[in-house]
Amino acid sequence: MAESNTGQEKTEEATPKRLQESRDKGQVARSRELTTMCLLLTSGFGFLMLGDQLVVDIMKLMKESFTASRMDFMDVNNMTIFLEDSIANALLALIPFFAVVMLAAFFAPMALSGWSFSTKALAFKWDKLDPIKGLGRVFSIKGLVELVKALAKFVLVMTIVVLLLWNQSEMYMLLGVKSVEPAIAQAGNLLMWAFILLSCATILVAVIDVPFQLWDHARQLKMTLQEVKDEFKQTEGNPEMKRKVRETQMAMAEKRMMEEVPKADVIITNPMHYAVALKYDQANSGAPIVVAKGQDLVAAKIRSLAYSNNIPLVEAPPLSRALFYSTEINDEVPSGLYLAVAQVLAYVYQLRQKESHFDEALTMDDLPIPDDLKRDE
Repeated sequence: MAESNTGQEKTEEATPKRLQESRDKGQVARSRELTTMCLLLTSGFGFLMLGDQLVVDIMKLMKESFTASRMDFMDVNNMTIFLEDSIANALLALIPFFAVVMLAAFFAPMALSGWSFSTKALAFKWDKLDPIKGLGRVFSIKGLVELVKALAKFVLVMTIVVLLLWNQSEMYMLLGVKSVEPAIAQAGNLLMWAFILLSCATILVAVIDVPFQLWDHARQLKMTLQEVKDEFKQTEGNPEMKRKVRETQMAMAEKRMMEEVPKADVIITNPMHYAVALKYDQANSGAPIVVAKGQDLVAAKIRSLAYSNNIPLVEAPPLSRALFYSTEINDEVPSGLYLAVAQVLAYVYQLRQKESHFDEALTMDDLPIPDDLKRDE
């Protein structure tokens, strides 16, 4: 198991935040063998598609170069023009092939981890000059794997080269007895297929290297349990602090709710466990609104404020429970409770005309509560 500087084992997989930070620094999984394989195969098959025209253009350029007159070689001005034309023609012949190779060189590194560019990766790091750390990298697991890959590539390439030369030795020997153009064409064809076969050999190396690079990158980014906890605190916040913030928010919400109780028209209670404050604006055609509600201690505070502000309390347990569970603060009364609430408000308005103070809670039974809104104790 890998260990951190604190001696703790890195047993946890990297978090999304850790992965993104690593990517921002330019630390992503890369396989040079995969890039090499893509470049070689693209070059080989690019030459296979464009090689005929390339050979024709090169042959034409060589013919023009070797058939120049003696006077052209003796004239400095003509030689300058001749050289410029030869370079321009050579570049025009090679541009299609170079374009294919350059596209492969640009996209091949992105095959494993996508596009990643970071200026942080270009920054100078003094620890790269530390010989102790350098030796550690050389004799690490990754260094050993790189050595094994180098030896494997050498053995693989040498084996393929020997087999190709052994099987095609007669064809190479016969090139010397052919005329120039057929000999060059056949030599180009032999070299092209030899190059493609050698390029295909890198597929085996890439197949081994890619999983290793992915595993090694994930291993380097592993975290200790403490690092995961610290990151969680940084991203999600300290649980203790979050609890305090939540308590503060609840206290402020309760304070705002209590400020609305004196404005209510009636408080419907359980009588002890629930209390729901309703306000009805007669000028507005809407339904009564729940301006405050609470349970147990909060319900006791609502009742106390009601007594202090001469707000009538109505003991209607089924209705109080139905309102408490079916509404939120500032919600309108559900349509199924319109009739029950209307009876309560009508009764309260009648009493207001006769009494100026409500010192005791009123009781109302047998209010119509729909079955789907009923709640047990």
